[in-house]
Amino acid sequence: MEPSERPLRFGLVGTGYWARITHAPALASAEGVELVAVWGRDPGAARALAAEHGAAAYADFDELLAGVDGVAFAVPPDVQAAMAARAAAAGKHLLLEKPIATSVAAGGALAAAVEAAQVASVVFFTLLFQPEMRAWLASVTGGQDRWTGADFVWLGSSLQESSPFNTPWRTDKGALWDLGPHAIALLRACLGPVIFLTADAGLADVTHLVLHHQGGATSTVTVSQSVSPAAENFGCYLWGAAGRSAAPGLTADPVTPLRAALGDLVSNARSGRAAHPCDVEFGQDVVSLLAEAERQLARRRR
Repeated sequence: MEPSERPLRFGLVGTGYWARITHAPALASAEGVELVAVWGRDPGAARALAAEHGAAAYADFDELLAGVDGVAFAVPPDVQAAMAARAAAAGKHLLLEKPIATSVAAGGALAAAVEAAQVASVVFFTLLFQPEMRAWLASVTGGQDRWTGADFVWLGSSLQESSPFNTPWRTDKGALWDLGPHAIALLRACLGPVIFLTADAGLADVTHLVLHHQGGATSTVTVSQSVSPAAENFGCYLWGAAGRSAAPGLTADPVTPLRAALGDLVSNARSGRAAHPCDVEFGQDVVSLLAEAERQLARRRR
C-alpha cells in the first residue's frame, strides 16, 4: 500500500460525553482514518474508551503524538488551544472543536502554530457538515438570488443540571461561546464574511447578536443554553427578493457530520493543502467576533 493510501493514524484527546458518543465512533468508522490512541486527564477513562475501540491509551500526550498522523480534540476550548498548538508544532493534522479557544491570544497562538507547521486543520462546526445542511447551502448560495438577511435562533437546555453537556466551561462562557460559533459559521456560509457585530443580552445566558456581512446583508442571532426542555428550538431562515428559505433542522446523529469533517481533513492532509472553509484561520475569526461580543456585553453590564 502506498503511504498516501494507508489510513491516517489518529489520536483522540478527551474522554468525556462528547468524545464517547461522537468523536470515538466517528474516528473508528471514518474512511481513511484509524483510531490508534486515546489520551485523557482520567487515565482510567482513557483506558476504557481506548479498549472499546481497539486503541491504545496514553498517559503522556507527547508519547501519543509520536505515534499518530493527526489528532482529534474533544476537550474544553481553553485546554484544546494549548494542546493543539503542541500537536501542530509536532507536524500533526488537527480536527478541532469549536470554539478553538476562549481568548483571542490563545486562538492566535494556535493559528500561528498551524501556519508555521503547514498542517491541515478542520474545525467541527457541526451544522456545516450535516448532509442536509450542505445540500441546502448549495441550493441557496449557488444561484443568482441575492439574500438581504437572515434570522438564527437556537434555544437549548445544556445548562440544565441533568444535561451531560453541563460542563464548567459552558457554565462560565454561556451560549455566546457554545452556540454562537455555530450561528456565525452558518450565517457566514449563507451571507458572506462578518465584518462587525453588535451584541446585547437578556436574562440568564440569553444573547442577541446583529451581524453585518460584507456586501451589506445583515443577520440576527438569538441563543441560550438555559431554557427549559419544553422551550428548546432551532431555526434559521434567509430572506430576500426571491422570498424566504428555511434551513434544515438539527440532526440527531452527530457521528455522520463528524465523519464528513474527517473526510475533508484526510483529503487535505493527503494532498498537502492547508486551507479549508472551516480551518483554524476561520476558527480564529470566530473567536475574535465572540470576544468582541463578550466585550460589548461586559460594557453594557457596567
